[in-house]
Amino acid sequence: MEKETSLVKIKLVKSTIGVPEKLRRVVRALGLRKTNSTVVKEINPAIQGMIFKVSHLVKVERVEK
Repeated sequence: MEKETSLVKIKLVKSTIGVPEKLRRVVRALGLRKTNSTVVKEINPAIQGMIFKVSHLVKVERVEK
């Protein structure tokens, strides 16, 4: 029996211009490059922490399989 993994869709809705370098690196580590780019990631504590840090720049939605 496989363990169900939760997925989230993360979309960069605000530009990183004027954002501190540390937060820019978090956005890049999530796989987001340009405004309106989207990635789908498995949710885990590391990803949750990254999303929390840049929550003012991104929009997050749960993905159903």
